Amino acid sequence: MSHELNISKMKKKVRFYVMNQMTVVMLIGMAAFVVMGCTKPKPDPEPGSELGDWVDLDLPSGLLWATRNVGATLPEDYGDYFAWGETQPKEIYDWSTYRYCNGHSDQLTKYCNDPSNGYNGFTDWLTTLQPGDDAATANYGGRTPTKEEWQELANNTTRQWTTINGVNGWCFTGTNGNSLFLPAAGRRWGSSLYYAGVSGYYWSSSLLTDYPIYAWYFYYDSDGQSVHGDLRDRGFAVRAVRQN
Repeated sequence: MSHELNISKMKKKVRFYVMNQMTVVMLIGMAAFVVMGCTKPKPDPEPGSELGDWVDLDLPSGLLWATRNVGATLPEDYGDYFAWGETQPKEIYDWSTYRYCNGHSDQLTKYCNDPSNGYNGFTDWLTTLQPGDDAATANYGGRTPTKEEWQELANNTTRQWTTINGVNGWCFTGTNGNSLFLPAAGRRWGSSLYYAGVSGYYWSSSLLTDYPIYAWYFYYDSDGQSVHGDLRDRGFAVRAVRQN
C-alpha cells in the first residue's frame, strides 16, 4: 500500500514539474514575442520610393511609419535631434541658434500668425511644416506626422512600455500584428540632453497656432502618452511617415 502511495506522489511531482516548466516556456515565449514584434526586420520599400524602411500598422489613414528615428541606424537608436522647422542637428538648442527668428522668441521670421511674435510684426499664417523645413523629408524620406496623425497612432494600436537592448521605449502594435518601437530619446535644451531613457519627445509638423512660438509634439513615459506643445527651439527626435 505504501509503495502505491509513493508512486502516486511521484507522479504528482512529475506532473507539477512538467506544468511549471511549460509555464516558464510560455512566459519566455510571450516575452520573446513582445520583443521580436518591435525588432523583427521589415521589408525594404520598392525601388523608387522614399528612403528608409517602413511598417504598416493598419491605421485608418493608411499611413506607413518609419521603423527608426531620423538619424538612427537601428530601431532602438535615439537618432538626431532637431529644433522645429530645422533639418540639421546642432550643438546648442535655444533661440540664439534657431533658424527662424532673429535671436529672440518674439522675432519669428517664419510660421507666425501673431504679429506680436513676428519680427517687425511679421505674419505668414503657415501652420504646417513645408518640405524644405521638414527634418524627416530632408534626412529620411516621407515627412513628419501631424498632431492628428500622432493621435491616430495612439488611438489605433495597443501599447506597451518595454526595453530593447537596454533601451526603454514604447512598442505600438497594430491590429495586423505589425509593431513599431519608439525609444525614449529624451530632449535637448541648450547643450544638454534631458530625460533620455525616461521620456520620449517627438515633433509633429503642426504649429500650435494660438502660441506660434510653440509646436505640437508627442510625449510619453512609462505611465502613458499624450500630445503637448513646447517651444520650437528645443531639440526633439523625429519619426517619419508616408502614405501607403
